[in-house]
Amino acid sequence: MREVEGRAAEAYRKRFDADPEVVASAPGRVNLIGEHTDYNGGFVLPCAIDRRVAVAAGRGEGILYSADFDETRPLTPEEKNSWADYPRGVAWALGEAGCAIGPFRAAFAGEVPRGSGLSSSAAIEAATALALGALFGLEVDRKDLARICQRAENEYVGVQSGIMDQYASLLCHEGAALLVDCRTLEAEDVPLDLEGAGLVLLVCDTRVERGLAGTGYNERRRSCEEAARRLGVRELRDATEDDLPKLSGELLRRARHVVTENGRVLEAARALRAGDYASFGRLMYASHASLRDDYEVSTPQLDAFVECAREIGAPGARLTGAGFGGCAMALVEAGRAEALARRARERFSACGFREPLFYRFLPAPGAEVLVL
Repeated sequence: MREVEGRAAEAYRKRFDADPEVVASAPGRVNLIGEHTDYNGGFVLPCAIDRRVAVAAGRGEGILYSADFDETRPLTPEEKNSWADYPRGVAWALGEAGCAIGPFRAAFAGEVPRGSGLSSSAAIEAATALALGALFGLEVDRKDLARICQRAENEYVGVQSGIMDQYASLLCHEGAALLVDCRTLEAEDVPLDLEGAGLVLLVCDTRVERGLAGTGYNERRRSCEEAARRLGVRELRDATEDDLPKLSGELLRRARHVVTENGRVLEAARALRAGDYASFGRLMYASHASLRDDYEVSTPQLDAFVECAREIGAPGARLTGAGFGGCAMALVEAGRAEALARRARERFSACGFREPLFYRFLPAPGAEVLVL
């Protein structure tokens, strides 16, 4: 067991005075490129990270326990708006999909930073779905589980996220990124041998927290739907740059980001297959500029980190996740990662920002389950 899986199992034993029947864990993710394209039917290119959420589960009374919060919540809530909404939502969505879920109890432990854009919510959902699948003998493949987890987040939690986070958590492999067509839901591995290239992903957690339901996320989605309607296309995936002059103002900016970002994702996948990290990095910088100027989801902290990366000559950098705070990341030579972190700390201090946190990541395995 990984350390986080052991913590979940031990929390289960202490809370329920019994051994768990299954332990599952799922990773957070960083999206290498392809932001706000998933709910527009477009393309994304995430990879899993080596920070995970684990759940230990067994049959019994409907109780959820978080070791991180030292908090117990009922499976059937009197009210929503807590961490427990994510596993509750998965249980609900499995039932809505016709899966027979009996009463269960579960203990959770996590190491994915919350509210930072590394998708701790999808990690909770994916780990819960795998655990319940093993616990109740469900025969649901991982792509279907991802859709069930997405429904939990959309309809139960109330965040209109796309499929990317759940796909990344359930389907990614070590040493690879995952190119996902968010319309067809086809996915394929793209080689990402950062270690062999002497590179790492340095993620900067700006510590500007954001709750997606309380930000402009849903508003951005509505703008994209309106832009597609005015262009007469099913989704912005179907629009081209030649269509953009038909729009103006905010709708033009939102659509321009989505259309150009889809092109960047496909070009980035080609660059990675060729081992061309210089081209990949340039696409990262272009993506950030588009998210900052056209989609308007960056913050001064995210921009500051990206500029620090550019100043030290990092091949690429961009915000990752939905924006409005959270994390940015840089593709940087392993030997220069600490210099970048040091420069960013100094820049943040000079600007009066909170001190950032830094994580180094290499592409990690997706969700896994142990039946005990």
